[in-house]
Amino acid sequence: MEFSRFVEKHSARVDSLERAGSLAYWEAARSGSNDDFRKYAEAHMELEKIYTNREEFEYVRNIRENGDLKDNKLKRIADLLYLSYKGNQMDPVLLKKIVELSSEVEKKFGTFRPVVDGVELAPGEVMKVFKTSTDSEYRRKVWEAGKKVGPRVVCDLLKLVRARNEAARAIGYRDYYEMSLTLSEQDEEKLSKVFAELEELTREPYLRLKGEIDGELSARYGITPEEMRPWHYHDPFFQEAPAVGEIDLDMYYKGKDLAAIAAGFYAGIGMPVEDILSRSDLYEREGKNPHAFCTDIDRQGDIRILANIIDNANWMDTMLHELGHAVYDKYIDRELPFLLRRFPHLCTTEASAMFFGRLSHDSLWMKDALGLSDGEVEKIRPAFQRSRRLKQLIFARWVQVMFNFEKELYRDPEQDLNSLWWDMVEKYQFVKRPEGRDEPDYASKIHITSSPVYYHNYMLGELIASQFYHHISDVFLEQEGEIRIYGNRAVGEYFRNTVFRPGALYPWMEHIRVVTGEPLSARYFVEQFVVEQD
Repeated sequence: MEFSRFVEKHSARVDSLERAGSLAYWEAARSGSNDDFRKYAEAHMELEKIYTNREEFEYVRNIRENGDLKDNKLKRIADLLYLSYKGNQMDPVLLKKIVELSSEVEKKFGTFRPVVDGVELAPGEVMKVFKTSTDSEYRRKVWEAGKKVGPRVVCDLLKLVRARNEAARAIGYRDYYEMSLTLSEQDEEKLSKVFAELEELTREPYLRLKGEIDGELSARYGITPEEMRPWHYHDPFFQEAPAVGEIDLDMYYKGKDLAAIAAGFYAGIGMPVEDILSRSDLYEREGKNPHAFCTDIDRQGDIRILANIIDNANWMDTMLHELGHAVYDKYIDRELPFLLRRFPHLCTTEASAMFFGRLSHDSLWMKDALGLSDGEVEKIRPAFQRSRRLKQLIFARWVQVMFNFEKELYRDPEQDLNSLWWDMVEKYQFVKRPEGRDEPDYASKIHITSSPVYYHNYMLGELIASQFYHHISDVFLEQEGEIRIYGNRAVGEYFRNTVFRPGALYPWMEHIRVVTGEPLSARYFVEQFVVEQD
């Protein structure tokens, strides 16, 4: 069979099943119903089955290895198909088990709500407690209530980890961790070096800033810095910067229509998103998935966002972030073959999302988006610069926990994971574990189930976003030492035509080199957020 014909038939099958699976997951996330989750699991299983075909795998492998393809797009498609088939050359019974277990755990996460003193708390109420309550005992109760999802899902999660490892070993990999990196065109050794370098570069600056945070927060709670525990920060994992110092970021977004602000911004840089928002589900509702995500239903423009918007800085970040994913999907060249009509790697779409999400903490962007005066911007600029630095350093340290824990989880899921989790938290975040606690708190982080061996891509996304920022600063004029992004249609044109348009035409590392003019480097992130700022 001519390879181009094979690709055409394959694309038609994937298109139909991918669309059905995406719609099923969308409805399941919105409703939380068992029936919708069952439909999603069935649709996802049918899509995965395509890549279990041994004969087709051998055909693609031979085509790829023979080197007869002259068309660069077909060569790239052959590489991508090989990776997709390779990862699914496993026992269909085992594959079905993995899909069903994953769906079951996600369903439990989607319908879980913490209960404190007999009262069920919505996600927004939980975050409000973490950001505003000064009652240490009540904060502890809320934190512990949120962690109760861990015991609820841990048995199925560990079954899922073992099944993933079994599947990976059956096709020649050490474990699922190694398989995931290899099949996503990532080198484990190079990745580990990048994270080791980041750990070293961020350790001392982070410790200094965390000392300041602990001093400010402990004074607020009427305790000593030594008494600070996980529930004293402003989110359950200390993955976000708490509101400390002179400025409370939330006050700038209180009472504002965040979706409208985001829409106005994206329209102003030449990437309108009203069509995306019109298909989206943006506000809290009982039974609905409490998190946020963007989904491209059909690779033809049906792009949607699920969110649970509250008028605060975190959700402004989230809306800009999710729409950063959405515009990436929207502006990929529709003339590309179906299989290239996607981002080249998870970390590249994360880079887009993070580049735009960061703006919610940028005083110059806020001046334009919220109508702040010049005087107010000058007054708050130092505090905002500190806030952005806090945000990035705290996140960089948190990602170290996830990156290193997942590596160990798949290396040996039978070890004492409860203790290992807190060993990692103490080593990288310097947050003290609760005395005497022996619970599967790691299992309360949904990404370990729903996005395995993925979290490091968020950090890679941050590195790439800083490289985008550096590249743009070299190309476009600066104002007062900062790039004016709001209303800058040249910035939108750069992303739309240079970053997004090529889709998956190049491997992701080559894509970064092409669109920024140099290979991926951590130095721009370090320059932007780690080096002491004046």
